[in-house]
Amino acid sequence: MEIQELVAEAMRKAGKTLATAESCTGGLIAHRITALAGASDYYRGGVVAYSNEVKECALGVRHATLEAHGAVSEETVREMVEGVRSKLGADYAVATTGIAGPGGGTPDKPVGTVWIGIASERETVAEILHLDGSRTEIAAQTCSIVLGELLKMVCQSGKDNAV
Repeated sequence: MEIQELVAEAMRKAGKTLATAESCTGGLIAHRITALAGASDYYRGGVVAYSNEVKECALGVRHATLEAHGAVSEETVREMVEGVRSKLGADYAVATTGIAGPGGGTPDKPVGTVWIGIASERETVAEILHLDGSRTEIAAQTCSIVLGELLKMVCQSGKDNAV
């Protein structure tokens, strides 16, 4: 079973909804989710926010955050994931922002630097990834990792609520 199928099963079992905010994955997460029949049971929708302007106007990322920390940062991914969860009225959300290459890297943020965010009603977590591979491989790895982290959060929440 693929990770998106496990996420679908967990979301349905928990009766929860999901939203996505994607930059470096360019809609791949949304595609993997909606490729499954019945995704409308739990998937609210998503925003592909490739430009900083879209991050600001569609997701509510503050201009000051982008100026101070850049698009590829913990602060930005946190605002992206919280913004999409709030704006789309979802129980959970995931977000990605990073440098998939082959260009665009810097000494501080080389190609393969990706921030992921996962948010629920109870918490927001962010994690930095340092990935290798082609642009396509970095996006695919990011997608699998963020869905895996989402699955852990949903399953943990279910255990917490059962106690």
